[in-house]
Amino acid sequence: MSIAATLPLPAAPALEQIWFTRCPVPTASGIAYTLGWLGEEFAADGLPVETLQEARQLGHHHYDHQLPGLFREGGNVPALAARAAGSPSRLIGLTWIEEWQTVLVRPDSGIRSARDLKGKRLALPAWGDNRPGSIARAMSLHGYKGALSLAGLSFDDVELVEVALHNQDDAPTPEQGLQRLWSGLDYLARGEVDAVYVKGAAAADAARRLGLVVGIDLDQISDPRYRINNGTPRPITVHQSLLDNHFDLVVRFLAQTLRAADWASHNREALLRILQDETRAGAQGVDEAYRGDFHTTLAPDLSAQRLGYLDIQKTFLNLHGFLEADFNLADWVDPRPLQAAHQLLARRARA
Repeated sequence: MSIAATLPLPAAPALEQIWFTRCPVPTASGIAYTLGWLGEEFAADGLPVETLQEARQLGHHHYDHQLPGLFREGGNVPALAARAAGSPSRLIGLTWIEEWQTVLVRPDSGIRSARDLKGKRLALPAWGDNRPGSIARAMSLHGYKGALSLAGLSFDDVELVEVALHNQDDAPTPEQGLQRLWSGLDYLARGEVDAVYVKGAAAADAARRLGLVVGIDLDQISDPRYRINNGTPRPITVHQSLLDNHFDLVVRFLAQTLRAADWASHNREALLRILQDETRAGAQGVDEAYRGDFHTTLAPDLSAQRLGYLDIQKTFLNLHGFLEADFNLADWVDPRPLQAAHQLLARRARA
């Protein structure tokens, strides 16, 4: 036996706190955090739970995923771009939340269906400073593809009009800052474009403020493939080192997200109140954006269907220049923590 084989393994790097980040949308992890369950889960370990939204100096890790103690439940465009750029992240769950994916128009536009988009000017946000991170452009482009495909149309049948990005940090309120993500809305209100893709509660508030209406409601299409986009499906990711050195913490985090998803399925009205803060939108915007039984579908899974939808999104982003390189999606997935989280909840229920 070699000397190396007899030496003890090095201790896992100490973890001083747990970092958590989510997008301003309905997420089971955001609900678990708001309800205090994440803090309670890790209090006995002496691990405070803090969000990147509260530590702005670390906000860039929402996009690059280089913070070892980070859990991220957010849009797939930054997550896929970070992985394509070599980030040591792993995919441990996927959610799918219908969130008011629509194409907005002016009331007098005459656009009431996908076929009415032929020959029209569609707003396309400009590339951002960080090309792989141009989230608004990616969302708009795939949103238009979904709408055009309904009528057998393609990008060749419309005019994509590049519109300047707004500086969200200059907005007078956080709510209006999120609305500024959809920079084409001002162009639409002025008549310089004919349609703008948007999603979410803040966009619903902006549409009402500007007097815009829904021309095409993508959420009403039965086939979800027309709605594959940044948040559909939405990944939960962690740093590889967190899995390697603190697997039990990952399992316990996911267990609380599953618990929160179950709570949400039975507490719709309380959930809607929480979402006003989570989405930075008013009550009316939340009601408009999150309809039907959305509150019953917040639990993450790694089903073959959701993974297939994510692969379609990855292929689309790579084709249109949003990824530095392609990669094998299966190599990114680690199903073990979610399986163990279900088992942990079952043991706790029996106890």
